[in-house]
Amino acid sequence: MIELDVKIEAGDLYDYMLRHTYNSPAGVMGSAFGALLILLAIYTRRWAFIVLGAVLLLYLPWTLFIRSRKQILGNPSFQQPLHYVLDDTGITISQGEESIQYPWEELYKAVSTSRSVIVYTSPINATIFPKKQMEDKKALVIEMISTHMPPNKVKIR
Repeated sequence: MIELDVKIEAGDLYDYMLRHTYNSPAGVMGSAFGALLILLAIYTRRWAFIVLGAVLLLYLPWTLFIRSRKQILGNPSFQQPLHYVLDDTGITISQGEESIQYPWEELYKAVSTSRSVIVYTSPINATIFPKKQMEDKKALVIEMISTHMPPNKVKIR
């Protein structure tokens, strides 16, 4: 059993939002189209395309940055630390008097970024484990996730 307390910060939420968005078809297509517009501007020397391409490439990260800050400040659940318990049955998350458990077999997937380990509880919802807050428990958390979830659902580097 592993227990840890985590306070999600705006940077942690932004990291999750970036990873989630840019690994979706819409995020990939938007980035590709923005880059294509910039290449088209260079090739045709029509600089309006470079402006459109830059807007497409910079708009999404900027809006995600703003949204992560607003969510952290406006959502009361981000004001207090979350208490995580990882054991053989699953992941239990509690805060104050509220608690929820996710059995391992119901978890959607687990991925990592340079900043976090992210365990998806559904295709769009996730539990974020910021690496800097896990400290010496990081290897234990990754081992617990890798042991209890099928290998095809775990993409942790």
